[in-house]
Amino acid sequence: MLSFIARRVLATLPVLAVVAVLVFLLLRLTPGDPAAILAGDAASASQVAQIRESLGLEEPIPVQFGIWLRHLAAGDLGESYYYKVKVTELIAQRLEPTLSLATLTIVFAVLVSVPLGALAAWRFGGAFDRALMGFSVLGFSVPVFVLAYILIWIVSLKLGWLPVQGYQRLAGGVGPWLRHLILPSLTLSVIFIALIARVTRAAVLEALGEDYIRTARAKGLPESRVLVRHAVANAAVPIVTVIGIGIALLVGGVVVTESVYAIPGLGRLTVDAVLARDFPTIQGVILFFSLLYVGVNLLVDLSYVFLDPRIRY
Repeated sequence: MLSFIARRVLATLPVLAVVAVLVFLLLRLTPGDPAAILAGDAASASQVAQIRESLGLEEPIPVQFGIWLRHLAAGDLGESYYYKVKVTELIAQRLEPTLSLATLTIVFAVLVSVPLGALAAWRFGGAFDRALMGFSVLGFSVPVFVLAYILIWIVSLKLGWLPVQGYQRLAGGVGPWLRHLILPSLTLSVIFIALIARVTRAAVLEALGEDYIRTARAKGLPESRVLVRHAVANAAVPIVTVIGIGIALLVGGVVVTESVYAIPGLGRLTVDAVLARDFPTIQGVILFFSLLYVGVNLLVDLSYVFLDPRIRY
């Protein structure tokens, strides 16, 4: 087990290195000058050139990459061009809203989707099964920002139940924190409920056709126990896999959702950094998300050993 963990961790290093190189080159080879954006429309050419020199943008790209790589090895992601603070500090400041939104979303999605998918498989071909399949298609079809504006209009503007936008930190109280996250989490969780429920239905439906299910029923076990202890338990590997994929997909959903609901998290920071051509901040956020994605995949791989004893590495 330890050797497998070590191999998996070492295998992530080349992936992160490739991501770092691609992000660095892609940002600097695309049109746009961060110095001109920082200087403003009224700045002269000499002022823009002075800003470029102060930012080190006049250096050749290989030199810029070498400097950035040396700082990265020391744990320094550089200083934000736009915010004038360390990128690590900037990420730490914006981390709580994003983690809060992502955690609440994935927990809610899993708690709702897994039972729905299992019940749909149990009632295969019935009205509940068809309704869930229709919801899955709808959940995949409606864009996140469209659903967000619909929920804002109904829940916040018409009914006045929840705040329209903004975020309240957890230190200010659980109640206000939760009130500001319910609507964004509900918006973001719809697509994940559709995804996880559909895969859960397929996996449980396949498990229900196995011989051990017929044996369990022949022994007189209650249907609820057959479904939970035998069917769902043996379908756990694909369910956990799709949950891991859903956590990775949260990256894109968080960017849109935080922008719509004005949540000051990493998604909103990414959008602002891209608009400002803030190279260090964009690189730092992408590397952070890449590390998170690799970590989730590693945990999913490790979970297979505990979920299915037949799997050995």
